[in-house]
Amino acid sequence: MASSLGGGGKRRGGITGINVTPMVDVVLVLLVIMMVSAVYIVSQALKVELPKTASSDEPANTPLVVTVMKDGSYLFNQKPIEESQLSGTFAKAKKENKDASLVLTADREAFHGDVVHVIDLAKVEGITKFAITVDRSK
Repeated sequence: MASSLGGGGKRRGGITGINVTPMVDVVLVLLVIMMVSAVYIVSQALKVELPKTASSDEPANTPLVVTVMKDGSYLFNQKPIEESQLSGTFAKAKKENKDASLVLTADREAFHGDVVHVIDLAKVEGITKFAITVDRSK
């Protein structure tokens, strides 16, 4: 009985398996290209003047914006506010909009404790969606 592993003039058998390595390589390259191009697509924004209508759906909810200054003072929607008034303001906003969200901006030299305190006040009043703004360095 002849062995199929031998060389010479013997014929090899048919292809019994599929090599998926080249396909995986192509898919990974396409994935990397998509991920890199997605960053540029998202970062480009078109400035469009929207048309005016007499009737429309209700406007999108605007987030609450709190700014923590480096001297420890607070701004709520660009207006000065005392720390003691923040809790009541958050409660009022939560009552008006159950999906209220908070955008927190803090000066680079502001104390970390002040930032955490504002987040804690928001969470106590039921605001669980929040974002912290940062400046992307290039």
